[in-house]
Amino acid sequence: MTAFLLRRLLSMLAVLLILAAVVYVLFYLTPGDPAVLACGKRCDAAELAQVRQAMGLNQPIYQQFWTFIESIFVGRSYNTGIGTAWCSAPCLGFSFQSDEPVTQLLTQSLPVDVSLTVGAAILWLGLGIGFGLFAALRPDGLRDKATTFVGLALGSTPIFILALLLLLAFCVWWQLLPFPTYVPITQNPGQWFENLLLPWFAIALVSAGGYLRLTRAGVLESLSQDYIRTLRAYGYTERRVVLRHAVRVALPTVATMAAMDIGGLLGGAVFTESMFGLPGLGKLMVDSANNVDLPVITGITLLAGFLIIVANTVADLLYAVLDPRVRIR
Repeated sequence: MTAFLLRRLLSMLAVLLILAAVVYVLFYLTPGDPAVLACGKRCDAAELAQVRQAMGLNQPIYQQFWTFIESIFVGRSYNTGIGTAWCSAPCLGFSFQSDEPVTQLLTQSLPVDVSLTVGAAILWLGLGIGFGLFAALRPDGLRDKATTFVGLALGSTPIFILALLLLLAFCVWWQLLPFPTYVPITQNPGQWFENLLLPWFAIALVSAGGYLRLTRAGVLESLSQDYIRTLRAYGYTERRVVLRHAVRVALPTVATMAAMDIGGLLGGAVFTESMFGLPGLGKLMVDSANNVDLPVITGITLLAGFLIIVANTVADLLYAVLDPRVRIR
């Protein structure tokens, strides 16, 4: 297990380095001068040269990339034109439009995505696994077909349509909930919970369909195996056979998919945050794209990629724990 873990960690570090190189090339070395974008159209030649020097764009390309990588681990200082700003490690750049380090902007938005992801993941796993098991225990029956149909219908619904329907139903027609406004959990746990209910359900209802089908297929496959018939012949109760043996076969696939979905959602749920007005990474990405704030876009892209890579590594580890056969590969 230790060797398996070391291989996965080394692979993760290699992929992160490649990702950083690709992101840097895409956003800083493609056509279009980042200094012009940061300075604005009204900059004269002297101001443009000052901004280019402050951003380090007057250095050789290899030196720029090395400084970019080095700043992630040790931080760096930026000349803002009116003084010097220090960007602490992990430094992902400096937004000259917001006059703030990118890391600071990300840390302000990331708690929103963590809150959104944790609540939604608990809901979609509970709904998906629960209803998948519910459908699998009566295969080809009415409840199996009805449950599968509802899961497929919800999974096929675009999230912005489902979000709009939830807002209309609970905030306009029935007036059971206020329009969502993000409140930090440290400020008021009750309002934090109340304002995230609709975003949680919007994501969970769309995502649960996939977990329903995975759980149903895994349980049905397991129940058809010879060892299940042997357990029944030995007098094991149906509940023990299903919960301790049949469900366990479906868990590795479900855990792998969940880890990747959680990693992707932590990187920013653009549609959900836009529909519910949540100040998370998705909204920050949209605002930065509108303002052509390249350092912030670069930082969000790197953070999202890092979270997805970590999620994939966690998925591999979970699969290895749940299925020991994977460890020998």
